[in-house]
Amino acid sequence: MGKIIAALNMTIDGFCDHTAGIPDEAIHQHYTQLLAQGDAILYGRITYGLMEFWRTVLDNPSENKSMHDFAVVIDRIPKIVFSRTLKNVTWKSATIAKRSLKEEVLELKQQPGKDIFVGSRSLIIQLLHLQLIDEFQLCIHPLVEGKGLRLFENINNRIIFKLVKNKTFKNGAIILYYQPKNK
Repeated sequence: MGKIIAALNMTIDGFCDHTAGIPDEAIHQHYTQLLAQGDAILYGRITYGLMEFWRTVLDNPSENKSMHDFAVVIDRIPKIVFSRTLKNVTWKSATIAKRSLKEEVLELKQQPGKDIFVGSRSLIIQLLHLQLIDEFQLCIHPLVEGKGLRLFENINNRIIFKLVKNKTFKNGAIILYYQPKNK
């Protein structure tokens, strides 16, 4: 199977939030291409709710082609939602996980296929503790947010990463591709 990839946007001061950042056409195109190459994306309840915004873009197409293209891809990719409170989801390509995060990811790792993306901060932290993330793709936006959720909150053990590549965008954002050295 492919890798378990934590793909997230964050600011220079370390805050990750789907509303922070400076999305532009190039970044939308990047994530459109990335998700088109995956088998699934894992979300927690809150991030899943935020991502439902893209359904509205499909219902009311944006004049921005890159946003529309991303909406099409995010609509298609299977989404596995981890929640103790959600009983059902209405997005056709989404399902609620029936097993624990660890059990679900270990099962996915056994199957042949493409990469699995993790798009929720809470799931990334849990998978870091379980040592189940194969790669980080951190898109650092050139701004200081000053508030929000810190990506690496509640990490008590030292984790060393190896930079394997990077990608710079014209707007100053940069994606850093890291692999944990224990992999």
